[in-house]
Amino acid sequence: MADVIIAGGGPVGMLLACELRLRDIDVVVLEKLPQPSPHSRAFRLQPRTMELLDYRGLAERFRQGRKEWPKAHFAGLQPLLELGELDSEHPYSLLIPQAETERLLAARAAELGAVVRRGHAVVALDQHDEGVRVEVAGDDGPYTLRARFLVGCDGGRSTVRRLAGFAFPGSEAQVTALLGDVALPDPVQLPMGLPGTARTPRGLLMAVALQPSVTRVLTTEFISPRAESDAPVTVDELRAAIDRVIGRPVDIGEAHWLSRFSDATRLVEEYRRGRVLLAGDAAHIHFPIGAQGLSLGLQEAMNLGWKLAAEVRGEAPAGLLDSYHLERHPVARRVLRETRVQLALMNPDESTDPLREVFGELLAIPAVNRHLAALVSGTDVRYAADGDDHALVGCPAPVLDLKTDDGRTTRIPELLASGRGVLLVLAESAAGQHRTPVPLPDGVDLVVATTSRDPGVDALLLRPDGHVAWAGSVDDLALPRALAAWFATDLEAGLKRDT
Repeated sequence: MADVIIAGGGPVGMLLACELRLRDIDVVVLEKLPQPSPHSRAFRLQPRTMELLDYRGLAERFRQGRKEWPKAHFAGLQPLLELGELDSEHPYSLLIPQAETERLLAARAAELGAVVRRGHAVVALDQHDEGVRVEVAGDDGPYTLRARFLVGCDGGRSTVRRLAGFAFPGSEAQVTALLGDVALPDPVQLPMGLPGTARTPRGLLMAVALQPSVTRVLTTEFISPRAESDAPVTVDELRAAIDRVIGRPVDIGEAHWLSRFSDATRLVEEYRRGRVLLAGDAAHIHFPIGAQGLSLGLQEAMNLGWKLAAEVRGEAPAGLLDSYHLERHPVARRVLRETRVQLALMNPDESTDPLREVFGELLAIPAVNRHLAALVSGTDVRYAADGDDHALVGCPAPVLDLKTDDGRTTRIPELLASGRGVLLVLAESAAGQHRTPVPLPDGVDLVVATTSRDPGVDALLLRPDGHVAWAGSVDDLALPRALAAWFATDLEAGLKRDT
């Protein structure tokens, strides 16, 4: 018996395990692969994801020895998006292979005591009002595991999604794309580097050097796939696709990894069905443009982790766990829409050229560039708030330099490292002089500090995922209601009695 079973030991599953273990939740991660995959589809983490990692004290582990790219592309157009203009402590894409992201998160999950079983796959499940029963195929044979909740983080072909009966509507593939990590005897045969996408009348080609002897080659042809999505790719198939796109043959040596993908775009209708939830590619698939899929899944893990932990611990106010779907489903739908826009703009048909010219002009307008940079990076996410709430509510925490009453210099990410909520009071006087209308719940810390950058409010209530739950003055009656809505069932009951 476990509190939570996580199906899938990729980056999303491992980050979710970390979040749950911060609140002492008993977690078992089931990963069907006996060993971590050395291959990486994603090679970048977006600014918002780096902010989230910073909230848990992990950003420097990820940045160590890695390159940072302060730009991004939108449909391969010029000018590039200026991530450096974002109001963020991490205004860049971190260039890091997905396999390395998984390794770092797995190491952190192990530090926190998560149980990871490799070579163990979910094959059947049954849920009831009190929990979930999972049938597992393990390396020593089949067995049954029970938990209060099951979270499917098991990728685009999610077994959990299928077994639990989640609807997965969307559009079929209209584009054929191949990926090859290969040795090129003569790399100058191809356009190299970031953004590095060559658009010809026959398709798209991108080539990026991963190592001195390994080049990633991506081809995209705007034709329906001729092969099943799980059919193995051959070197000859990749070579023929390159020839068709750029109109000349390219010599390819050893192939380290070959794969195929498409623009099939799907999003589950609900992120939760009873005791089963989904996160990452198990909940959505889309064309992998702009390095957004992995970051989207990691952001979902951060949104879900503290809410699910509160539910398991019996501390969650009514509706807290359901807010996971309410908040993240619109974000995913927006990302899927935006990736479709980018792919449409990259269509090699000459009828698209005027549209690309207009978009290029728009990208040169600073306000438009900032808007699209925030969209692609995920820093523009604002969760729905009541109409009377402050403009900061639902947004990521603002960037503030802080000095606490004891003279310590700190930042908001450091305040959130334990995975708890924070009531940040911005005032000159001592913490003892500040009284909130109700006692703070056990999961919320009080911090009193000064800052040189005025956010326009006296206090902020921060959720564990770094989004603002409330903003205003500490004597505002809306503060206890926000505390009750996000953190404490006992406060909620008390407020109802008072009303």
